[in-house]
Amino acid sequence: MAERLDRFMARANAAYYASHDPFADFTTAPEIGQVFGELLGAWAAVTWQAMGAPDPVQLIEAGPGRGTLMQDARRATARVAPAFWSACRVRLIEFSPRLRQRQAERVPDATWHDALDDVPGGPAIVIANEFLDALPIRQFVRTQAGWLERHVEDGRALDLPAEDRVDCVGQAPPGTVVEVSPAGQAWMSDLAGRLVRQGGAALILDYGTADGPGDSLQAIRDGKPADPLGEPGAADLTAHVDFAAMRRAAAGAGAACHGPVPQGSFLGGLGLAARTARLIAANPQRAAELSDAASRLASPGRMGVLFKALCITAPGLSAPPGFA
Repeated sequence: MAERLDRFMARANAAYYASHDPFADFTTAPEIGQVFGELLGAWAAVTWQAMGAPDPVQLIEAGPGRGTLMQDARRATARVAPAFWSACRVRLIEFSPRLRQRQAERVPDATWHDALDDVPGGPAIVIANEFLDALPIRQFVRTQAGWLERHVEDGRALDLPAEDRVDCVGQAPPGTVVEVSPAGQAWMSDLAGRLVRQGGAALILDYGTADGPGDSLQAIRDGKPADPLGEPGAADLTAHVDFAAMRRAAAGAGAACHGPVPQGSFLGGLGLAARTARLIAANPQRAAELSDAASRLASPGRMGVLFKALCITAPGLSAPPGFA
């Protein structure tokens, strides 16, 4: 029986993360180099000060991977911002028991939650790195007969009439594919609503576009591209994030929005070059490794442009670091 693409994607990724170590298949920014988490830790501490240094503050990471980002953030900033870490209540949004075990090795004092709604209330700083790209998407395809919606049946794409009304670009040429992520937009709206009501800021880093992607569904299996419609649960499925849509969802809930800006520009504004130079001076034997990590994170031909940063805040906060 044909299954709508977003439902197929949700089922496939739930099975994949329950049974696989995703980091055997792909590498995220925190795993590339310690400087990424260190800079984000400094960003969080400065943002907390701009919020008026609330105590306690919920420090939330959505999709925390192995816990590397939070571990690096704390190690680099605990001595220079002890009051911040004393105020923090570290909350990790993760439903995979396998990944929770890995995270507990690096962030033993964290509390785990299945969803944002489960995190206690109060002012919050939220970090979501490569989280939205794994949320389910719907695809609509323009045909000679009008708009159809992509389904999956027996490992192949099947375009059928949509179950509900979805506004698409009416005059697009045949073959046009429009992606929407109701799950991503709902998550952003809920997050923004929380920040508006209770205070705080959220930093979203992911790969995608600022003007709406075409067909961007992809799969990684054993470190190599794979058929995204093949065996569900055998590969990690992702799609480019439509940052314009995410920004609209947050703004619609009343949040102030900053960006998106290219990841390279964002990290550069946080002092990527200076921090890398200090690490090299302290660890000359790692100079090549540290330099390559900085290049991979920020160079235009690598992650510097395709990956973007978006910040949403409660109204009234000044422009956060990296977005001035």
